[in-house]
Amino acid sequence: MRSLFTFSSRLLIPAAMALAVAACSSNIAHRGYLAKPGAFSQVHEGMAKSEVQGILGSPSTTAGVNFQGDSYYYISSTTEQTAFLNAKEVDRQVIAIRFDRNDQVASLGQYGLDDGKIVDINSRTTPTRGRELTILQQLFGNIGAPGPGGIIVPGRTPGGEPGKGPGKP
Repeated sequence: MRSLFTFSSRLLIPAAMALAVAACSSNIAHRGYLAKPGAFSQVHEGMAKSEVQGILGSPSTTAGVNFQGDSYYYISSTTEQTAFLNAKEVDRQVIAIRFDRNDQVASLGQYGLDDGKIVDINSRTTPTRGRELTILQQLFGNIGAPGPGGIIVPGRTPGGEPGKGPGKP
């Protein structure tokens, strides 16, 4: 019986260690435009819009600015997630190609994660004036505070004179 226990424990411990290591490994996901190696270097100023689409494919998004020409944006990102933690963006590439009115490449640029700026479009918070109170400050904040009639005077009724109250002459 003892040899069976030692045999199963020899298998169980390495299996548990392998499972723990596999659970903590990172999951890498590539999203968006996946460029062919060297494709961006083939695009140059003066090239026609149809040639750019032939080399790079359809853009991730387009933009038109006041009839001055279109812009193509090829956007890709790489995220990494470990176990149950939130995914973290580790790389982002944006290829921006601007066209003139004749649909010829006017300028092009390549931007990375360091070039971006975080914009909180919808934070779901409402700014309030004043200070934030803790739950204890909210519960005990009015203890000992004067009421609407002013200072606290024993035997005084709100708005009356000391010693005079309902039923007192």
